[in-house]
Order: sequence, then C-alpha cells, then structure tokens
Amino acid sequence: MRVLFAGTPAVAVPSLNALAEAGFDVVAVLTRPDAPVGRKRVLTPSPVAARAAELGIEVIHAAKVNAEVTARIAATAPDVAAIVAYGGLVPRAALDIPRYGWINLHFSLLPAWRGAAPVQRSVIAGDDITGAVTFRLEEGLDTGPVLGTLTEAVRPGDTSGALLERLSHSGAVLLAQTLSAVEAGKSVAVPQQGEVSLAPKLTIDDGRLDWQQPALAIGRRARGVTPEPGAWTTLDGQRLKLEPVLLRPDAPALAPGTLALAGKSVLVGTGSHPVELTRVQPAGKKMMAAADWARGQASLESVVFE
Repeated sequence: MRVLFAGTPAVAVPSLNALAEAGFDVVAVLTRPDAPVGRKRVLTPSPVAARAAELGIEVIHAAKVNAEVTARIAATAPDVAAIVAYGGLVPRAALDIPRYGWINLHFSLLPAWRGAAPVQRSVIAGDDITGAVTFRLEEGLDTGPVLGTLTEAVRPGDTSGALLERLSHSGAVLLAQTLSAVEAGKSVAVPQQGEVSLAPKLTIDDGRLDWQQPALAIGRRARGVTPEPGAWTTLDGQRLKLEPVLLRPDAPALAPGTLALAGKSVLVGTGSHPVELTRVQPAGKKMMAAADWARGQASLESVVFE
C-alpha cells in the first residue's frame, strides 16, 4: 500500500519508522518547512524531514496545504495518508485524494482533548489514564470515527514530555496495525462517544504558576508544561523558569509565594501545603539546583514569588 506520511516533530518519527519497518511503501513525507533553531537561529529541517532524508523518501515542505501542495500530494498517488502531529489543517481537496482517506494518530482518548496539546492538557487536568487513537481525518477538529485505541497510565511524576515519548512509540505500533487492517479490509470505524474536551496549543502564559492554587494543581501544571513552554514565576519583575516541583505535605504551612529552607530543600508556599523547588533558571543564566540558587539570595525569607 502506497502511504503519504504527514508529520513534523520528533514524536512523529517513531510512526514513520514503524511504517517503513512494516514494509509500507512510503511514497512521500509532508512536513513543515525548515525552522530557525537555537540562539543562532540556524534553519533546521524538522525531525521528520531529517528522518525521511535518511530513508531516501521524497519530502514535501509546506506550512499550509494549498492548491500547489495538494497537486504534489496527488502526484504521489497515495492509497492512504497517515498523519501524526503535522501542525496544519488538511482541506477537503487533499482529504479526497487517497482512496482510503487520511488516518490520524492522536495522543488522547477521543473525544477527550481534541486539539494541539492533548498530552499537556491531560497532565494539567490530573488524568489518571490517557492513551492514543487512530481515526479517520475529517474537516472538523479531531471529530472523525475511531479505528484503533490504546490506553496508557499517567504516572505520578510524568511530565508531558515523558508521557508523550511513551505514547509516540506505542502509538506508532497502533498506527501500523491500523493501516494493515485498512489494507486487509478489516478496519471498523466507530463514531466517537463521550464527553468532548478541548486541548488548545499552550502559550507561555499557560506556564505561569499561581501560588494561590493548591499544591496539587501547581504540581500538575508544572509537569504539564514541561518541557514546553516551561513553568515559570516572577521575582522582582523578572521571569524565573522552574523545573517540576515536588509536593511536600509534611512541611509546615507557608503563605502563598513565600520561601523557606528546610535543610537543603527550598520550599514555596501555596494555597494548601508547600512544594519543593528542584531546579530554577534566573533570567540570563543556566538552569541550576534550587539550593544553589537559594544560596545566592541575600535573605530567602524576604523572597516572594509573584
């Protein structure tokens, strides 16, 4: 079966590998254009583009699937299109090209968390179970019928990055199995059922920690925005980046946003019990252990996170 693969970030690479290893004829890869990376803003191919080049697969770079890109997709004559975190909408004209349609691997249990940041929103919300589905792509936002499902437990210390890494590999297997079932005529599309929730793309503001909230909510948010866009707070009007915090229900209560030392631990007050800082990054400096940062403060008791 001739497959067009659409994807951009690193989490889509395991799926591309799985399809190639399963013997599918991946005729082309659709991915976002090269983007500036690092402090020097060097134009760099997407992880999917780089892997496609290694595999000798034609690459179609496109930020938007317009008429020209649609024509290039049609020229590859795919039987099916597999899409994993491509990062753009697919118009009706392109959806109609493959005879088996477009099959999307999405990292949530639809209809929960439709949108660009399903894993991040799941961690922030405190879900115990998440997963991945394959579904037939439609013009609506993640609304198509489901072809395959897998579940994954959200572990207590999971960041969205760690959870997404696991799902990217298990989901790759699910995608390959789904395409095999489609090719064999054994796939069954089931309409989505259940409560709909939305997972819009995270912004920098989503990473700001509100110390008035309970410690549990702060911990979930810090893990949900790690690694991107990252957790942060402000101190003296400057942004201080934070790695995920630890819950410390055993520690004496502190006023929200105030700091204290407990041995070598740096504690911050919340709307419930304190949390412990792990690593912090002041503006213009590298990430460092919280205890090392605390030693550089004249008086930790006078420090208040805003």
